[in-house]
Amino acid sequence: MSHSLAGEPPAAGRRAAPLTTAIYSAAEWDLLTTVPGRVLVAAAAATPGRPSRGVPAGLAGLDALAAGRAFDSDLVRAVVAAIYARHDGGSTPTDNRTDLVDLLAACRAVVRVLHRRADPADSAAYRQWVESVGVRVCHADNRTSPTDRRFLDRLGEALGLRR
Repeated sequence: MSHSLAGEPPAAGRRAAPLTTAIYSAAEWDLLTTVPGRVLVAAAAATPGRPSRGVPAGLAGLDALAAGRAFDSDLVRAVVAAIYARHDGGSTPTDNRTDLVDLLAACRAVVRVLHRRADPADSAAYRQWVESVGVRVCHADNRTSPTDRRFLDRLGEALGLRR
């Protein structure tokens, strides 16, 4: 993990993807880079108990994803860079990969990968950032339903942020 002085941005010329990302297999890296978008889509999707969130929620989610660029974590910044650099037709909001059970399983798998490979501070930053994506989407319209609260609770548990 990198630490900037007094919250200053990283030094000019710094690589967007640090060498530390090389410790992840291709499958692990794919998991790390697709889970944040899957959380955005799942949080914005219509479910029993709430309608589809619409454009404001999607924009809030995209803003939360982009906010990872300012995190004091090489891992989070590298994941954000990889998400925005992806031009290979990879995961998109139209992919049918937002089933909640599958998403929560993917989050638990991310936690296991991070436990094995990541610096504890990078792991915490990544998990908090991913949770913040869901929170910002669910709170985008200033009304949080019981369904939203259950979703966020389950997400936090799957990411190892709550018990």
